Amino acid sequence: MTPLALLAAVAALFALVAAKEALAAAETGLDERLVRLALAPKLPAPALLAGKIAAALVGVATAWLAAPAAPGRLALLVAIGLPLGGFWFPDAVLERRRRRRRRRLVAALPNAADLLAVAAAAGRSSAAGLVEVGRSGSGPLAAELRVLGAEVECGRSLASALGALRARTGSAEVAALCAAVERSHRLGSPLADQLRRQASSLRRDQRRAIEDHAARAAPKIQLVVALVLVPSVLLMIAAALIANADLLLAGF
Repeated sequence: MTPLALLAAVAALFALVAAKEALAAAETGLDERLVRLALAPKLPAPALLAGKIAAALVGVATAWLAAPAAPGRLALLVAIGLPLGGFWFPDAVLERRRRRRRRRLVAALPNAADLLAVAAAAGRSSAAGLVEVGRSGSGPLAAELRVLGAEVECGRSLASALGALRARTGSAEVAALCAAVERSHRLGSPLADQLRRQASSLRRDQRRAIEDHAARAAPKIQLVVALVLVPSVLLMIAAALIANADLLLAGF
């Protein structure tokens, strides 16, 4: 075994020991993260931990092959980075899924608030309105509202079910909607006007976010034009000049 291969093996063993020590600290937070991603019934925490360990082992095998071929001190970086990167790769995938799910959930809130306001104006209770919105829609927000409706139908209080919805989603926008519903349910305050104002505010925030995204996209487009299109046009002009150089220089 070459020294670099031995170094890769030692680094891989270090990565596995570090991963084993991190499991105890990570296990308690995994359940909450999986609940927020609506993956808890499909992907229990032990299965996710097994996947993280398997990814770390793939990183170990890759480091075993790649570290001896890496030049100089880069071998140490490869030997340590690949196993650790494999261990944390599932976390990166889950984080990306969480962000996508949160965007979809927040995007559906204005329409859900409008529908709930219509139900409240028609005299329906808050719980009944939430259940109807969940049953009539699709996506992560509708799924969460269906869970809330099932909990209420099984005897759980609306306040407790709303608190569980806030904990599952971890979204400030959903928390504001739950607070308005809970306040109306507890104090008897008019709900329809509050929900319409929330829907209008959410749509303004979404429109502002789209405008900000478009404003950030303009410099990126200009950068692409400057780095790709302009040089390609200059190359075409240069090629045409070179191809016709004999005609251009005929008078000299």
